[in-house]
Amino acid sequence: MPPAHPFDASYIDDIDGDKLKEECGVFGVVGVADAANFVALGLHALQHRGQEAGGIVSHDPKLGFQSARRFGYVRDNFTSQDVMQHLPGELAIGHVRYSTAGSKGQTAIRDVQPFFGEFAMGGAAIAHNGNITNANALRKELIERGSIFQSSSDSECIIHLMARSMQRTIPERMEDALRRVDGAFSIVAMTRTKLIGVRDPLGVRPLVLGKVGDGYALSSETCALDIIGAEFVREIRPGEMVVITPEGIQTHFPFRPQPSRFCIFEHVYFSRPDSILGGRSVYETRENIGRELAKESPVEADLVCPVPDSGTPAAIGYSLESGIPYAMGIIRNQYMGRTFIEPTEQIRNMGVRLKLNVNRALIRGKRVILVDDSVVRGTTSRKIKEMILDAGAKEVHFRIASPPTAWPCFYGVDTPQREKLLAATMSEEEMREHLAVDSLKFISLDGLYRAVGEAKGRDAACPQYCDACFSGEYPVAPADKIEEGFVMKPAAE
Repeated sequence: MPPAHPFDASYIDDIDGDKLKEECGVFGVVGVADAANFVALGLHALQHRGQEAGGIVSHDPKLGFQSARRFGYVRDNFTSQDVMQHLPGELAIGHVRYSTAGSKGQTAIRDVQPFFGEFAMGGAAIAHNGNITNANALRKELIERGSIFQSSSDSECIIHLMARSMQRTIPERMEDALRRVDGAFSIVAMTRTKLIGVRDPLGVRPLVLGKVGDGYALSSETCALDIIGAEFVREIRPGEMVVITPEGIQTHFPFRPQPSRFCIFEHVYFSRPDSILGGRSVYETRENIGRELAKESPVEADLVCPVPDSGTPAAIGYSLESGIPYAMGIIRNQYMGRTFIEPTEQIRNMGVRLKLNVNRALIRGKRVILVDDSVVRGTTSRKIKEMILDAGAKEVHFRIASPPTAWPCFYGVDTPQREKLLAATMSEEEMREHLAVDSLKFISLDGLYRAVGEAKGRDAACPQYCDACFSGEYPVAPADKIEEGFVMKPAAE
């Protein structure tokens, strides 16, 4: 039997503990037998977007809506026949979750999506990737009007707004509800007969459409379509709602058009490298980032080594552009998992070494360039540097495949408070001294834009992506956080 609560590895200040965390992934299928099995496979492919919990809701004409929500990995919960036989039907949606920093380790099963509501015209389930930035105000208003919330999730606001809508159909009620919502949302939802997908007007988070047999699939990323043998059709456009049945697709644009502001960090880290974003291979984009980084910040060295696994494509690009040999100087233990459920104090102190080990024979006496995707708090970077020096490296140079992360994200990413972000309180040189490395360089924001296909770099007057975590320029004001005291970047800064 899987554990009643997910394995809590928060004691390990390891390679995953100092990264920004995408908070969820969504997947849905309509028009195929045993749809829930396809959803389980899709969620497995999206596991990188959320490892804390997952859920699936299905619908069968005879048995109605059925659901299963579990803590932990998809592979541990949605592969047994005991669970999947209770999720029949040709229509199903699912969700994988990584909680926000404030609730991590405190998640209740009632917070696990998809959420379900019963309306006069029938039931509906909803799975949400993103973050509602005015959720506190909406929640307060709804509670004052008699709504009874079952979870602490901002996503539940959408169900209550739908319940209070006077529109006739569930898709119309969803449109009505989402017009009240600020922030980022990519949603997969279902009724008894329909699969629904919708993206916010800025298109901050991804959502794609696929064709599987005679049916259709919606997914956060194309890599999850691949695992079920689905054909990628297209991306759901910013501000678009699609209503899908086995017979076909209806599309609507219920929101006021706005310039797209897709999250640029999806290209850097969140999405799997085998996915396609905006018609571009994520892997190739990350390799381009490494090439740009090598052009901007060259250094004499003997080896280019990735911090695995997220730094690998950029390290390859840096090596190809610089001509410095690429090498696996750090090896990642892929099987740490639940090995240390009750760790001793000695094991707790091992930290990064539980997941990473230095290839000593390769590193000894070498000048090493370490390529990583980001520096958040810097705790992991310091420990990796110490491991490399302990292995006998002559020099350690960090090259970072994103600009300095100086601002928190409020659109569906678990980010530390601003004062805990290294780049919010230190200059690049101060960070280098703090990390005690021979050199430290980040790719510029213009260089990052060039790597994702904007030949002239970033247009300051009209940036093509959401880059708020680097620039402090938020496309949607985080109303809840401002009310709690967050100070926005001055317009002239």
